Amino acid sequence: MFFNSLHFVGFFALVALVYFLLPHRRRWLLLLGASYYFYMCWKVEYIVLILASTAIAWGTGVAMGRTADQARRRQLLWFSVVTNLGLLFTFKYFNFFNDSLRQIFEGLGLGYGVGALDVLLPVGISFYTFQTLSYSVAVYKGEHPPERHAGIFALYVAFFPQLVAGPIERSSNLLPQFFRRVDFDYRRIADGLKIMAWGLFKKVVIADRISAVVNTVYDQPETFLGPQLMLATFFFAIQIYCDFSGYSDIAIGAARVLGFDLMRNFDRPYHAASIGEFWKRWHISLSTWFRDYVYIPLGGNRTVKWRWYYNLMITFVVSGLWHGANWTFVAWGALNGLYLVLEIMLAKPRKALLQATGLTEDRWAYKIPAVAFTFALTCLAWVFFRADSVTDAVYVIAHMPDGTLDFLRSVITLDLAGVKLVLKGLGISRSDLAIAIGAIVVMEAVHLYQRPGNTMARLAALPAPVRWAGYYAIVAGILFLGAFNAAQQFIYFQF
Repeated sequence: MFFNSLHFVGFFALVALVYFLLPHRRRWLLLLGASYYFYMCWKVEYIVLILASTAIAWGTGVAMGRTADQARRRQLLWFSVVTNLGLLFTFKYFNFFNDSLRQIFEGLGLGYGVGALDVLLPVGISFYTFQTLSYSVAVYKGEHPPERHAGIFALYVAFFPQLVAGPIERSSNLLPQFFRRVDFDYRRIADGLKIMAWGLFKKVVIADRISAVVNTVYDQPETFLGPQLMLATFFFAIQIYCDFSGYSDIAIGAARVLGFDLMRNFDRPYHAASIGEFWKRWHISLSTWFRDYVYIPLGGNRTVKWRWYYNLMITFVVSGLWHGANWTFVAWGALNGLYLVLEIMLAKPRKALLQATGLTEDRWAYKIPAVAFTFALTCLAWVFFRADSVTDAVYVIAHMPDGTLDFLRSVITLDLAGVKLVLKGLGISRSDLAIAIGAIVVMEAVHLYQRPGNTMARLAALPAPVRWAGYYAIVAGILFLGAFNAAQQFIYFQF
């Protein structure tokens, strides 16, 4: 069941209606049943996995709460961590590492008899596994007591708005909310629906429309010119942002309708003026998870410099592998780690340059080039994320310059024939391309409007005709400009 489907519209409307009709003490049963139904719409059998992960984390948490023996608590923590990561490894990574070992053995002329597992990747397994792991660690550290209500804990793991692609919620934030009494509140529900509509706009009007260009070029990159490779890469950067932030918006909005507050997952990441700032704005729930449970335990930055750089690289490589069982994701993570290490190493020369030129980081003369440079580096890394293989990624990067000067000359001289040549064969009509570009401009205008602070409060302060004109425009855009004929699942469902 996809968020961009009529199935979900009907499902969510029914759940919300019944939710507010039920007494508070019964609502968790409705939400748990709805969450399990939502998950089983992909593959019924994999409900066993989420039940197993839930039972392990809940059982070990309760057991930790019953003993003061630190050694015993540590054993219980490790049992939860190893078994949950074991499930994740088996279903997501076994075939990847198995194939890698097979290639090594065959390269050495040795036999290798371990066969592949014939299993599909369970939707959302990486997300709910990380959520249960953070709970186990929090209970072990005594950050909060274990949740003894098995049903409420199961709901924490399976809560349908954020089940399959986050945000990855911490138990200290989400668990207490299931006990909080929620009344029908028109303003809160309206705000939630606005957030959902904005997320759906980004998904169906922008992401699904430009996916045609991305898929066409990246399926056969060797058949396209440099400008086409660059355009597809730029579009993928926009696609993955609109797709994933769109999902997060729908999840956050749906939860808000029901009275729950999920953490913000994106904060205009392509407006970042440095790689470090980008990772504070992109997939915030995952970035902070890796910071708290990988980077800091490794020693963080409270160590010698070489070790600090090592900690960063390990964290980003593991983050890349989390995204997918393919060397392309490992390369993507390593490249982002390298970016950040180089940025730290060049911090002093950068400050010296700023002082010499009299610029400050908040001046547009510095910020615009810094944002553009950060975006360019991010796009370069996205090539590895999107390419089917490392070989394809290297090909795309190596051939981006091919024909680019000729294309720029055509643009400057208004030679439409040269421009049409580049747009030819990209799998998108001129009208769809114009719609996509127009929608991207609208999105960036909204991002600029969001900069000063509380967007909902600022919207509420606008005159009613202006507000409603904007609301109707977004809904009309979804209904009449949405690429529903090319609708596809959200990209992060595969992780």
